[in-house]
Amino acid sequence: MSSNIMDIDKCLFMLPEVGGLETNHRKCALYMKALSDETRVRIFDMLSGGELCACRILEEFNITQPTLSYHMKILCDSGLVNGRRDGVWMKYSINRDSLAEAKGLFDGIYERVNGQSEYCKR
Repeated sequence: MSSNIMDIDKCLFMLPEVGGLETNHRKCALYMKALSDETRVRIFDMLSGGELCACRILEEFNITQPTLSYHMKILCDSGLVNGRRDGVWMKYSINRDSLAEAKGLFDGIYERVNGQSEYCKR
């Protein structure tokens, strides 16, 4: 029975470290909430190719400018996306630090799932 307790300890969730800092679950929950909408996931994917002007993003969707602004505010407020004004235009890019933090959480979960003892897999 005591070996089962030791196995259970191996199943416990441990926070992954990213850049020497523990991943903040609250931040990652905000990231996931921001990406809980298909439009925002598509925008985030578009931004993986580099910085884009709001007008370029808008061309890809059948939405109004105020609707795009709403989506971009959620992405920026979450910390996943950076926005900067360039004259009259807004330009957006992925916040690499936040992306690394979210990736660290998922990488840690993946490693723990694959490394679970047989007791944890029952």
